[in-house]
Amino acid sequence: MILQEHSTKKNDQLLHEANQAFKNYFLNDSDESITAYRQVISKVAESIANQIKEQKQPYCGISPASLKEEIAAMELFPETGSSLNEVLDRTKKLVIESNISVYHPHCLAHLHCPTFIASLAAEMIISAFNQSMDSWDQAPAATMIEQALCDKLCKLYGFGPNADATFTGGGTMSNFMGLLLARDHYSKKHFNWNIQKKGLPPEANKFRILCAENSHFTIAQSASILGLGQNAVVKINKNVFEEDVIALENTINELKEQGLLPIAYVTTAGTTDFGTIGSIDILADCAHKHGLWIHVDAAYGGALILSEKHKHKLNGIEKADSVTVDFHKLFYQPISCGVFIVKDRSSFEFIRLHADYLNPESNEELGILDLVYKSIQTTRRFDALKPFIALQHIGKKKFGEMLDHTIELAEEVSSMIEHDPQFELAYLTPINAVVFRYLPNSTNEKERAAINNTIKTKLLLSGKAIIGQTTVNDKAFLKFTLLNPMTRLTDVVELLDEIKQIGKQLEQ
Repeated sequence: MILQEHSTKKNDQLLHEANQAFKNYFLNDSDESITAYRQVISKVAESIANQIKEQKQPYCGISPASLKEEIAAMELFPETGSSLNEVLDRTKKLVIESNISVYHPHCLAHLHCPTFIASLAAEMIISAFNQSMDSWDQAPAATMIEQALCDKLCKLYGFGPNADATFTGGGTMSNFMGLLLARDHYSKKHFNWNIQKKGLPPEANKFRILCAENSHFTIAQSASILGLGQNAVVKINKNVFEEDVIALENTINELKEQGLLPIAYVTTAGTTDFGTIGSIDILADCAHKHGLWIHVDAAYGGALILSEKHKHKLNGIEKADSVTVDFHKLFYQPISCGVFIVKDRSSFEFIRLHADYLNPESNEELGILDLVYKSIQTTRRFDALKPFIALQHIGKKKFGEMLDHTIELAEEVSSMIEHDPQFELAYLTPINAVVFRYLPNSTNEKERAAINNTIKTKLLLSGKAIIGQTTVNDKAFLKFTLLNPMTRLTDVVELLDEIKQIGKQLEQ
C-alpha cells in the first residue's frame, strides 16, 4: 500500500511537471501564458507595421531562386524546438521581408485586396478562440452572428424570407455548391432521384450546364468534380465582353432537340479579367422559362450592392436560385471569406447530414442551431466576424464611396489609355479592371506579345509593380485591377510612363 501511494504521488508529480511544461506552448489562463501571448502579438505587430511603413515597392526581398534555396536549407521538422523569438526572427526575414504588399498602389495584378484594420482585429479574435462553425456548442455567439449576417445579406440582395446563406472559403467553393444544388434539384424534380443516397441518375450523362465564354474556370472544374465531366459545360457565345440572351435561348432549344438536358445557367457579375456583368434580369427570366437553375457568380461584383451609384448593375440578382459573393475581393476582407446564398433554404436539404457526435436531430427539436447542415465543410472558421466588425465600423455610405472611387479611377485610366497612341484599350470596364496593351512599332503579334509579357515580368522582378496579364482574341494584354481605394490617378500615370519606357527599351 505504501509503495502504491508513493508510486501514485510520483506519477502525479511527473504528470504535473509535464502539464506545466506543455502549458508553456499554449494560450491559457496562466500569467506566464498571457504575458507570452501579449509579447509575441506585440512583436509580430511591430514587425508587420515597420515593414509596411518602410516598404516602398509592391515586392521586396530576395530573388525566387534565393528564396527557394533558403527554405530548402531549413529543418522544418527539427527534433527539438528553438525559442519562439528565434523562429519569429527567421520568419520575419523569410516571410515579412520577402512579401507582396497588397497595400501598395502599384500592386494591381489580381483580385487581391488591401484589408480593413477592423478586419485584422477580427482575425486576432478568430485565431485566439479557434471556434469552429459546424456546431453551436463550439461557437455559440459566433453561430448566431453568422446566421444574423446571412439573413441580412439575403435581404440586402433582395431575396425573400425563405432565402438563406452560408459562409464559404471563397468563390470556388460557392460556385461548386451552386452547381451541386442545381444538379440535385433537377434530379429530384424531374426523376424523383436522390443523388445523396443513390449516386448519379442514369440520365446524368445528358446533363448540361450553360455559361458564357468569360465564365470562371471553376464552372468546368465543378462539373468535373460533380461527376458530370467538363464536356457537360456548354459555352453559349465566344464574345468575352458580353452575355447574349438570344444565344442562351437558342442554345437551350438546340440542346433539348438533341435529347440533352440543360439543368443550369451560370451568369457572371464581374468577370475576373474584364469585370463584365451579364444582364442578370433577362438572363434569369430566360433560364427560368426553360426550367434551368440560375446561378450568379458575383464573387467580384457582388460588393456593388453597397454603392448607390452602381448597384443597378446587379438588377435581377434577386431572381437567382443561388449566388456567389466574395468578401475577400471588393469587400476588403482578409482571405478567406466568401458567402453562398440560396433563394430557397430548403435547397440545403440536398447536403444535410446528421452525425450523432456533432449535430444530432434532437438539437433541432431543442431549437439549437448547428450550421454544419448547410455547408459541405465541417470544420469552418468564424470568418463572418470580419465583415461583422468591419461593416459596422465603416458604414454603408463610406463603403459605397470607396467603391465609387475605384470605379471612377478605372474610368479615368481607361480614357487616358484610349487616347494614347502608344496603348490599346481592350474594353471599357463596368467595374474597376482595366485591360490594355503597349503598342510597339512592330505589327507582328508574336513580337507584340513578347514585349508586353516581358514588360510585366520586368516590373515584377524589379519589385516596381505587380500587374496582370491576359489574352483577348489570342492577343497578349496587360491588366490593372484597381481594387485599392488608396490608389491615386498619379500612381497609375507614373506606372503607365514606366511601361512606356520599358516598352521602348525592348524595341531597340
